[in-house]
Amino acid sequence: MESPIRRISEIIRDHDEFLVASHYSPDGDAIGSICALGHVLAALGKKVRLYNPSGLPSRYAFIDTPAPIGRELPAALPAWTFVLDCGSGERMGEALAARAAETQFVNIDHHLGNDEFGAVNWVDATQPAVGNMVALLAEALNVPLTGPLAECVYLAVATDTGFFTYGNTTPESLELAARMLRDGLDIALMNERITKQWSENRMRLWTEAMGAMELFLDKRVSATVITKDMFARTGTSNADTENLINFLRRLKTVRVAAILREEGPDFYKFSLRSFGDDNVQKVAAAFGGGGHKNAAGGSIQAPLAEAKARLIKAVADQLRL
Repeated sequence: MESPIRRISEIIRDHDEFLVASHYSPDGDAIGSICALGHVLAALGKKVRLYNPSGLPSRYAFIDTPAPIGRELPAALPAWTFVLDCGSGERMGEALAARAAETQFVNIDHHLGNDEFGAVNWVDATQPAVGNMVALLAEALNVPLTGPLAECVYLAVATDTGFFTYGNTTPESLELAARMLRDGLDIALMNERITKQWSENRMRLWTEAMGAMELFLDKRVSATVITKDMFARTGTSNADTENLINFLRRLKTVRVAAILREEGPDFYKFSLRSFGDDNVQKVAAAFGGGGHKNAAGGSIQAPLAEAKARLIKAVADQLRL
């Protein structure tokens, strides 16, 4: 089987213009990865456009982007489009998916259950972050992992590994960080920039959400609900919930943490986090969702009490809690 890195490298060498996209409502890996790949392409003299239907979240405005991250697609799409960190084609957003016939996709991802929607697919669920995969590609293309490129790779890998504390942390990801540190990456400054992004409103939202936490299954599952009223009351948005779920699983007895977020009338999106062998991706898959072994999500159409009960039951059934 041909190496996906070799095939992707050939595509990059043979073409001069690329679009680089990631999933809507982007996290640190999505933003870090597209910016990192953008820097790689720019270093090779390629013309690059970055795209995300949600734009650049304000909490990542500090990152040095090789080009603006546009919320609108160009009138004409290039021959090849890189789609990063999207577990399915749907995650790239309706606008780009609707124009799939105009371009060919290179799908670079690390989610379990990726539907391999690209003309070229590099899907490796053993990778801790797509940023780690972009670093491997950069090295194959002889682009040094220094300066803004290193900062973007670090943003991607550090946020998806919980600053190298989650179970998806690999020796290679630690070695990658060490190499970039030796080559001048200011990790202390990057950590400060990534973590010191809170507003007073976000603190108030977290106070409400943590106060509403419930425990289930002999305190082995923690869960909270975030409603539209809570967002309105605190002047916050979904972006302000990032990482909240990881605090719910800090309780000594908890094996699985869950957040249900109100999206519409009797419609809730959920996120799940776990430790070790507790595979919450199987729980999410039962509702048509997906993700990783210890971090997954999906949606439930039901009144809140029913949605919560169904989710807790699925956790109990799938994980035998």
